[in-house]
Amino acid sequence: MDPRFSCGFLVCLLAVAVSQVRASSQTVNHELSGLFNDLWRLDLSRFTPGVDYNLAVQGKAGFVPQGSNNARDRASSPLFSDVNEEKLTTTTTFSRLMKLLDNYERSTGVAESVTPDEVTENNLFLDAVLETEVMKRAHRYLVSKGMSNSNLGQFKTQLYTIWFRLYHRDRKGGEDSCGFEHVFVGETKHGSDIIGFHNWVQFYLQEKSSNLDYKGYKARDVDLPDSDDHVLSLQFSWHGLLKPVGSTFIGASPEFEMALYTVIFLINTQRHTSVVVNIDQCQLELVVVRQGRSLGTAYPKLLSSNSRHQ
Repeated sequence: MDPRFSCGFLVCLLAVAVSQVRASSQTVNHELSGLFNDLWRLDLSRFTPGVDYNLAVQGKAGFVPQGSNNARDRASSPLFSDVNEEKLTTTTTFSRLMKLLDNYERSTGVAESVTPDEVTENNLFLDAVLETEVMKRAHRYLVSKGMSNSNLGQFKTQLYTIWFRLYHRDRKGGEDSCGFEHVFVGETKHGSDIIGFHNWVQFYLQEKSSNLDYKGYKARDVDLPDSDDHVLSLQFSWHGLLKPVGSTFIGASPEFEMALYTVIFLINTQRHTSVVVNIDQCQLELVVVRQGRSLGTAYPKLLSSNSRHQ
């Protein structure tokens, strides 16, 4: 047999074919793809790979059972080689985001106590988000669908309820969580699991503070990540606990992420919603889970990158 057609080669071809079939079998929401590409183009605050930050994706992380804190480290260096911190501190939505990241109890089951100063910080952050063209475009879309009021004050109240209203995640304690904390900050559950934690700024800051150790990327062999990918699946430890796999946008602004997840939250009524969209060169599954009138969790799952789905 021609060595080019060895078993290994055929297995590789089969893996590629299966991945292409899976990607093509996904039902893409073209209306939301159009809207989210508008938001992507309007996201002038987005960080540019190779300019505003550099990544070292390094090795592929191995399988780790849920609940285990033992993982072989496939990354000897941090994920972020460098980040333009001046841009972080001078871009209003990023700088106001960072002020919120230390406002929460890390562990579920511990009731949150929100001070008047923290409420002010929440409102200032939302004010900055609402001033961006990204959220203005999302707002117009939601108004056109009858999902939001055209009045900006009422829309802000709606956003506050979705993202900052406290609720019980652990039924044993007081109100211990909110959508913002879960998605942008991260939480721990029962002292054994990391839950949420889907924001790249928090990842970078925690890594810089030595609270977080990046273990490697998670991806299919046919779709390996690049240092300029804007969505990554990662394995990492945080305060001694391990997250076997978590996914996040990289470089995207907080207003972009909030706009995406808010739109999906409001146009669906199911507790668990996932939509497949094409954004820029990526095909993504965006997952949103409700917690009553508020957000329980939201995150991206990369289906293919570098236009491989086309």
